[in-house]
Amino acid sequence: MSGRFSDKAAARRHVWERLEREGAARPPLPAHGRIPNFDGADAAARRLFTLAPWRDARCIKVNPDTAQFHVRLEALRRGIQVYVATPRLAAGFRLLDPARIPAERLAEAADRRTWDAWSVEVDLTALPQMDAIVCGSVAVSPDGARAGKGAGYSDLEFAILMELGQRAVPVATTVHDLQVVDRFPTEDIDQRLSAIVTPTRAIGIDASAVQPAGIDWKRLTDADIAAMPVVAALREGPSGAVPSRPRPDRPSPSPMPPGRR
Repeated sequence: MSGRFSDKAAARRHVWERLEREGAARPPLPAHGRIPNFDGADAAARRLFTLAPWRDARCIKVNPDTAQFHVRLEALRRGIQVYVATPRLAAGFRLLDPARIPAERLAEAADRRTWDAWSVEVDLTALPQMDAIVCGSVAVSPDGARAGKGAGYSDLEFAILMELGQRAVPVATTVHDLQVVDRFPTEDIDQRLSAIVTPTRAIGIDASAVQPAGIDWKRLTDADIAAMPVVAALREGPSGAVPSRPRPDRPSPSPMPPGRR
């Protein structure tokens, strides 16, 4: 772990450069500009599912990036339903249901290049309460801060669940050890991590920071919203496709005691 950064962009550059310089980045390459795939992603995924609540989950949301392919695959092998957001939220959410996928095709179903044959589109109103979330990251810090690639979609996916009235659940990420840095600033819209899992360790975080309560509509232009039909439906409110729902209090849960394991 190294580095204190003045902003998330600097932390991203540091991680991308170091992963490539030290040979820890894996295809697709280059690592720059994406959630980087990394050496040991399979080991990190297996370690993640030794932790509650991921170990005991029935349904989880997982990002669509290659770096979390093994997370999706391990979840399906364990009989966990996996909900994935389509890239850029252009087509909403899809469900990978292991009960409907032959065992020999689970790897194909977990791969974003081929999962269309095994996944089904899910309407916002049909999304269940998630038991846990796994997001992709470029840089993370032990206080629960996370920097994605800069597009903001992962944080928006979390905010969508909050807009639907879901309770906040623990959020984990799987990364290479080189992606863990000392510190960088975050924003109110950023989802906070409850666990950071690498190929060699798991870092439990005292997730006392308040999670985002929903979408910050001021940050989205009309063009942004038009490109994401699920977000447009949420903005329509009760007269649209998504009913308004009361929001429960959302303390940020911590799935395991803080510290490294």
